[in-house]
Amino acid sequence: MFHPDDSALTPIVDALRLARPVLWTRPDGDAATAAPGAHFLMDQVLSAQERLARFAPLLGDLFPELAESGGVIESPLLAADAMQAALGLPPEAGRLWIKADHALPVAGSIKARGGIHEVLEFAESLALGAGLLQAGDDYRKLAEPKARAYFGRYQVAVGSTGNLGLSIGVIASALGFRAAVHMSADAKAWKKARLRARGVEVVEHAGDYEKAVAAGRAQVEADPCGYFVDDERSASLFLGYAAAALHLRGQLGRADIRVDAEHPLFVYLPCGVGGAPGGIAFGLTQLYGPHVHCFFAEPVQSPCFMLRMMAGCGQLPGVPMPPSVYDLGLTNLTDADGLAVPRASELAYAAVGAHLRGVYTVADDTLYADLARLHASEGLRIEPSAAAGFSGPGQLCGTDAGQAWLRARGLRAHLPRATHLAWTTGGLFVPDEEYDRFLSRGRSLAAGS
Repeated sequence: MFHPDDSALTPIVDALRLARPVLWTRPDGDAATAAPGAHFLMDQVLSAQERLARFAPLLGDLFPELAESGGVIESPLLAADAMQAALGLPPEAGRLWIKADHALPVAGSIKARGGIHEVLEFAESLALGAGLLQAGDDYRKLAEPKARAYFGRYQVAVGSTGNLGLSIGVIASALGFRAAVHMSADAKAWKKARLRARGVEVVEHAGDYEKAVAAGRAQVEADPCGYFVDDERSASLFLGYAAAALHLRGQLGRADIRVDAEHPLFVYLPCGVGGAPGGIAFGLTQLYGPHVHCFFAEPVQSPCFMLRMMAGCGQLPGVPMPPSVYDLGLTNLTDADGLAVPRASELAYAAVGAHLRGVYTVADDTLYADLARLHASEGLRIEPSAAAGFSGPGQLCGTDAGQAWLRARGLRAHLPRATHLAWTTGGLFVPDEEYDRFLSRGRSLAAGS
């Protein structure tokens, strides 16, 4: 564990060790994070989008809920004026919108983007190699018995706290693969039950997310017909998430939302290991350059990406590299199960660290309170982890650290024309009884705040 001289602690490190909410912003200039390693191109993002389009007719046949969209898995962009008022964000700070990935069909979370893309890429590679597909074919051929029997020779596995496991398990089993999800002890029981109902093998592991991933990876490496979706290291996952930026650009245009120097876009993304928010932030940065400002949101007990960013900027001397939340004496215990990750993805850090504007932490009580505020104001149902984005505007516009950052970049004058986008990440399939417990706790906390 990290044991610095308390007199040498910065206020941010002190707040982190005490599990208090805090905003950290990346320094500019020579001190800024410059992470070598994972370098992606916009052409790769476009390729991911094209792959999803090729599979859309097949997906429309496999999943009835996609019939109306023609097999496109997407979420709405929603104005959130009532939630903005509930949060106390004044109109002069800009306008709040929601990218509603909590409502993504098929998997019910943001993980549908990367997870489904990676399994489709694997299936496409196998099918082309085996002659089951030719260039220009209708991908609905992959629903035929011959293709399903071929896919059935292979196992697709993943390590997950829940939502990624749901996305991988659902799409893999639908295509005919044998599917296995290695889950940590803190994964929700209803997620395990939903996977088993789909015929997915659920392998439970004592310990946290890292241990589940390591166990799953080791098992698959021993299987010549095994394929492991590696949330910590996967380029395919990352690019599937990044493709979301292309669809969002169209939605912003249809909503007449400008993004330029005088109309900044602030995006708040819940973060676990970093792949999903990292991919989205990368895609948005490619599209909007300096006019989009992405911030990650993490639980106070699991600020793994903040620690990685700080370490990259030389702000955590003496901490082992790459840093873990356990190094600061934190527990990694949070009701935001999808965000309970002790160590950030090095791939995501390398790809997006130099572009990320900052990271902030959120207490579980705030997640529940904002969940209840969202239900009361907009009628939307999310899980606690998906509420992390709603603390972003307040951290940016209502704290000394946020105000200082805005002033230093000349953004305060443009706030009235700004767009604040909270990205909700999961909740569609939360059972009613479980959600009612969330809502009851959240209402109590919101009433007392």
